[in-house]
Amino acid sequence: MEILRTRALRGPNLWTRKTAMLTTVQCTSDELDINQMDGFLARLRALFPAVGTPGAEDSGPVSLAHVLQFAAAVLQQEAGVAIGFARTVPTPDAGVFQVIVEYKEESVGRLAIEHAEALVRAALDGRTFDTAAVIHALRDKDEHERLGPSTGSIAQAALARGIPMRRLTRGSLVQFGWGSKQRRIQAAEVDATSTVAESIAQDKELTKKLLMAAGVPVPFGRPVESPDDAWIVAQEVGLPVVAKPQDGNQGKGVTVNINTRAELDAAYRAAAKYGVVMVEKYLPGHDYRLLVVGNRLAAAARREPPQVIGDGEHTVRQLVDMVNLDPRRSDGHATSLTRIRLDDIALGQLDLQQLTPDAIPEKGQKVVLRHNANLSTGGSATDVTDSVHPSVAASAIAAAQMVGLDICGVDVVCETVERPLEEQAGGVVEVNAAPGLRMHLAPSYGQPRPIGKYVVDMLFEKGNNGRIPVITVTGTNGKTTTSRLLAHLLMAHGLTTGMTNTDGIYINGKQIESGDCSGPRSARNVLFHPEVDAAVLEVARGGVLREGLGFDQSQVAVVTNIGEGDHLGMNYIQTVEELAQVKGVTVRNISPKGYAVLNAQDPLVAAMASTTAAETIFFSMDKHHPVLATHRSQGKRSVFVEGEAIVATEGAWRDSIPLAEVPITNNGRIGFQVQNVMAAVAAAWALGLPSETIRRGLASFASDTDNAPGRFNTFKINGATVVADYGHNPDAMKALVQVVEATPAGKRVLVISAAGDRRDEDIRVQTSILAPAFDEAVIYQDAAQRGRGDGEVMALLREGFERVSQEPGYRIKHMQEVRGEMLAIDNAMARLQPGDFCLVLIDQVDEALAHLRALAS
Repeated sequence: MEILRTRALRGPNLWTRKTAMLTTVQCTSDELDINQMDGFLARLRALFPAVGTPGAEDSGPVSLAHVLQFAAAVLQQEAGVAIGFARTVPTPDAGVFQVIVEYKEESVGRLAIEHAEALVRAALDGRTFDTAAVIHALRDKDEHERLGPSTGSIAQAALARGIPMRRLTRGSLVQFGWGSKQRRIQAAEVDATSTVAESIAQDKELTKKLLMAAGVPVPFGRPVESPDDAWIVAQEVGLPVVAKPQDGNQGKGVTVNINTRAELDAAYRAAAKYGVVMVEKYLPGHDYRLLVVGNRLAAAARREPPQVIGDGEHTVRQLVDMVNLDPRRSDGHATSLTRIRLDDIALGQLDLQQLTPDAIPEKGQKVVLRHNANLSTGGSATDVTDSVHPSVAASAIAAAQMVGLDICGVDVVCETVERPLEEQAGGVVEVNAAPGLRMHLAPSYGQPRPIGKYVVDMLFEKGNNGRIPVITVTGTNGKTTTSRLLAHLLMAHGLTTGMTNTDGIYINGKQIESGDCSGPRSARNVLFHPEVDAAVLEVARGGVLREGLGFDQSQVAVVTNIGEGDHLGMNYIQTVEELAQVKGVTVRNISPKGYAVLNAQDPLVAAMASTTAAETIFFSMDKHHPVLATHRSQGKRSVFVEGEAIVATEGAWRDSIPLAEVPITNNGRIGFQVQNVMAAVAAAWALGLPSETIRRGLASFASDTDNAPGRFNTFKINGATVVADYGHNPDAMKALVQVVEATPAGKRVLVISAAGDRRDEDIRVQTSILAPAFDEAVIYQDAAQRGRGDGEVMALLREGFERVSQEPGYRIKHMQEVRGEMLAIDNAMARLQPGDFCLVLIDQVDEALAHLRALAS
């Protein structure tokens, strides 16, 4: 068994809507049925009993690829990762399989594949395999990679409301929503929180001054410069006191209930490690954390410092070990409690109590190991949200708003939160930016609180799911022109529109990236852009197979057509039916309230209507086509050509747009452009654009090199008509020939090349389609041969022309071969006379169009 390649499918894909690892596996003939492999299954079960009995989806023979699939899935499940999808698919290549296994965290999914391969090889070779260690490593990797409990709770709440989410880093920086509706958080901080507010929260002295100004009770005290100064403050405010860093967090360097000069000197040294030291009055009572989200008190918890209770038999160290056996405790943040540590701080606290780790406390004696009650250092929390007095809640909210924090942890010390702070000499001792939410999400005792929901509700008002209109456009031909036209209509409606296509990325018509940008990475870049109100995303086959979609769902999905010759034979896609399955991923991932815009005349496209819960708008050049006619008879949305107009109907409603008002169609003479317009009109209608806006946008969109570069761009050179087009597959050629034959001309000249990554027959077949329409041909070699040898593509084209040269209708009398696209154009232009026609099938779009513009000037 050999693993040929592993890829991460990061969005909805050909096999599942979930994220998954795609591994291509080569098995030898002896590895295609494990039941014929002597002793293999028994050795596998001995190494990893949980794998069970691997099976095949079609009940056929179980190969080692199937075993790899089962092992990778079960290893993740045993490590606590909640996945459910796994599948093995044979390819046309003998012994080659595609193994698809769901993952939650990409690095965990990759590691699971690696360990699954190691398990299979161990079973093959009769070697050992440490299953427990592997599962432990996967569990640790998952805990390290996945979002922490605070950010994770917000993410889960967002997903529950249908708000799209994407991690921007491997840490806790997350984007919710798309484009102009996006919001971002990092841990428990939101994008609206200013750095000024965070700085204030870090400065405890400034925070205290602001809270006093707001009438919030706080303990007396101030920053100090030395142990002597600290003792002076202690005398001023009265013992006991607290010493802590002025700028600090997580309770680092904090010592409370200081009653002597010696204790204060030691506390000063501990705090001074973290900066300027602050001394203030110690408030008796319990430590409470009040969480404010927006303008509401979201939760409250009473916190207890890490401690053990003596039993008269065990040492402090043994008691700590016994407490740490609680399954709710771990070293990370995945559980509700953290293990207690006997570190230097704990040893210092033991010393204050005249104890050591090996001392045996008396029965019932409480041994405190820290004076701060942070969960991250082993403390515990009890939910008291329902007991908080309105006055205490008001003080917490006032503290958060005075500092300027949207999410704020307010630390209060008092005897009880059931009475106003002023009645019990209680007060706010600290205000925290980016507070931990774990104690409220999974308190040690009491009721969990839905903090994630509260945060999401603050970020997104009711009815706002953070989504902008997303329109996908796919198909074999016409998708780039349709995308450009649809983006033009959206901009005419006043929406800042992001667009991706095979030419680049555009924001409101301005190109920000060039090259083929029809893949998932480019789609994500547009959805990240903070100014984009709507996104038109061209979706190519390659990106879907390589990585999946760059988003979870669209509002509208357009499929123009499915034709032969579009990369068939690549990535194990052999037939147009299989190609339709790939293109159909966009249709299968439309919002249930959205629309599929489908070509009724293409059977493979029309069949996609049954794969989606969304409504369908069919379009067709033939108003009487059975699919369209049936759809219309049911009163559903339809777009078609009637006479000299494009017509849209729904039930009794009807609207029409004269083709004479749509320049790109040349008064309806360019049939494939009429189809592109119908698709764009249907999508714009699905988005709710007014008819007037659609008409205005169509009237102002011309098939020139600015609006649609490489899409039937027309020039006048030497009195001849020259058309430049990027058509590169049989269906595109057929559509072009229809226009060419309908265009009066003297001599017709063809300038042609072909992409080297097509099959030989796909390259040859172009000539049989084009040859009857032209008198002369100039064959040129592309700048990039895409894996072909020098002159190989030109030879295939020449063979194609020679193959059809004896057929009826063949008219090419002169043929020339040229190395270089611009040279080929120059040679063709030199042969043109006024009234002639030349079709240039361009490769380097920008360069070729610039060259033609220069010749036309």
